[in-house]
Amino acid sequence: MSEEKTGLSVGDDGAARCFWAGDDPVYRHYHDHEWGRPVAEDRRLFEKICLEGFQSGLSWLTILRKRENFREAFAGFDFDRVASFDERDVERLLGNAGIVRHRGKIVSTINNARRAREMADEFGSLAAWFWRFEPQPHDRPARVDYQTLVANPKTEVSTRISKELKKRGWSFVGPTTIYAFMQAMGLVNDHIEGCTCRDGVELERRRFSRPG
Repeated sequence: MSEEKTGLSVGDDGAARCFWAGDDPVYRHYHDHEWGRPVAEDRRLFEKICLEGFQSGLSWLTILRKRENFREAFAGFDFDRVASFDERDVERLLGNAGIVRHRGKIVSTINNARRAREMADEFGSLAAWFWRFEPQPHDRPARVDYQTLVANPKTEVSTRISKELKKRGWSFVGPTTIYAFMQAMGLVNDHIEGCTCRDGVELERRRFSRPG
């Protein structure tokens, strides 16, 4: 059966993975060890939502290959430190060939760091706020397959989160960006049925202590 029908790709190691993982070792490692595994660390959540914003119009693999450069440029995505960046930092970042040099996205990251600081103060952590939106089982598809993922680049929940963030002053947080964030940070398990990682991710989600 074709990859388009199953949503799975069998690698040279014999493992069946979600079609998007391909055979690039960087992408495959990300798929196997990060994507979908639940995260409660504020710095990682902030990093991911910022990098999703930078990814807009580009491939996620491009961002992954530049991720260490982004971390160095944005103080490890410590939002307390990024919140203090000023116009000199914007100009410095615009001169950094190791990242995506887009003024709007750089300015957005600094703005979002300030908004993240406000939310952490209000709710105790970013994680506590985001995990409030974890979809309940009855709101999830009965089976995650290729067609499910292709047909649903955003959801009712990601749209709601996007609206709430925008009300709080965040930018580059559209509903499609937010759903990609939810998938990556483990708020949902969108590893396709039959993927070698799906059951392990589901076990991690069951054992995960939700922040709050």
